[in-house]
Amino acid sequence: MAKGVSETWDKLADFERRRLHFRDWTRDVLIAGDGPAVIVIHEIPGITPEVARFARWVRDAGFRVYLPSLLGSPGKPNGPGYVLQSSLRACIAREFAVLAADKTSPIVDWLKDLAAVAHAESGGPGVGAIGMCLTGNFALAMMVEKATLAPVMCQPSLPITHPGGLGLAPEDATAIRERLQREDLTVRGYRFEGDRLCREARFRTLKQHFGDRFEGEALPDSAAKPDTFNPNPHSVVTTHLIDEQGSLTRQKVDEIIAFFARRLRPT
Repeated sequence: MAKGVSETWDKLADFERRRLHFRDWTRDVLIAGDGPAVIVIHEIPGITPEVARFARWVRDAGFRVYLPSLLGSPGKPNGPGYVLQSSLRACIAREFAVLAADKTSPIVDWLKDLAAVAHAESGGPGVGAIGMCLTGNFALAMMVEKATLAPVMCQPSLPITHPGGLGLAPEDATAIRERLQREDLTVRGYRFEGDRLCREARFRTLKQHFGDRFEGEALPDSAAKPDTFNPNPHSVVTTHLIDEQGSLTRQKVDEIIAFFARRLRPT
């Protein structure tokens, strides 16, 4: 067994499973909690126990969480083999624009429809969304849907061949920039300084394009959990999170939840 890898599956018994069809795709969505909706979009390889842990923190803070399963097997533990398998699947799937610097991934349309449904079901002024790694910029792209009010990007890694690319169609990038200004909204972003998949160039491009509407932060590599199977400091709120009171990564989880609260529970 690889270093830092658990073989324990998360049974996800505290989540309701629902199968939803939008556009050309049908996906399972795990749902739990009450309150304004937050869509938690998993990283490669799928809804791992660490992703579910983060979703439960959001749920326990008074939100209704929606976890769409886009890849992998929900609850399956993370590990190098599983990551490789899901990465290869994502590279050939038409839902994900893995290489395109100026194209929005088609699956974002499905996620925008999910946001509209989640808002209708949960109420409140809108929904929050957090994307991670492969899906990091999906939360930003979902801002084209008016229901999405609070986007968070954790280590956005697409497009993988363009370190400074946005992974957004130009018309989407323009529409999002105008909406952020018009509605006085912001986008949160997090990465580790030494991350080889989400580099400084991407956050620099985001800052250039969205200005002060993009609030990005690079955490020191020393804040990443060291004893994992992945030596590259990457996953801020999952694999490389140190789940201890006072740790910098755990503080960022609290910060993200507070961001959702400010936007979705303004009173």
